[in-house]
Amino acid sequence: MSDTSAPRAMRADAQRNRARLLAAASAAFARAGVETSLDDIARDAAVGSGTLYRHFPTREALVEAVLDDRYESLAAEAAKLQTERSPQEALVAWLKLFVNHLMTYRGLAASVTTALHDETSPLHSACHAMRAAASELVATAQRDGTVRDDIDTSTILRLAAGVAWATEQSPTAPARVEQMLAVLIDGLLRT
Repeated sequence: MSDTSAPRAMRADAQRNRARLLAAASAAFARAGVETSLDDIARDAAVGSGTLYRHFPTREALVEAVLDDRYESLAAEAAKLQTERSPQEALVAWLKLFVNHLMTYRGLAASVTTALHDETSPLHSACHAMRAAASELVATAQRDGTVRDDIDTSTILRLAAGVAWATEQSPTAPARVEQMLAVLIDGLLRT
């Protein structure tokens, strides 16, 4: 009797289709945002819509797969910053990286904000390591006494996502990202 609990290895053609879908999705998200047509992504990848949905049953699953490496990088960068900088400097530098990440694809800030609070979302699990790393940065800066104790990580991430979202909404906002981040950071610091 064979063991049916072990996952089957993906066939070579299925692996190629998945890789083409991820490449097409990344390009489409960069061009038109995360709300772009999934059928267009399938067409760009030269596969049928059924193939796309077999690999990624929901839009969030596709977004999660495209962003998975980036979230791991954000978590790793948080750990690196903690060893190289003061708690306040590490948090500030990481928040800038996070906002820049959210500005990669139009609509990503809203998707991530929703996913952070929806445990059933595939994007939620992808965000978990990144959120845990952010929580450690915030806690360290709070223990250090440089960041207010009455602000939690969820609030900080929502505010940072708000900066990214505001940037999407106005053609002049990208030039003001640094200014908006400075206001956010000033609000976090203990006076």
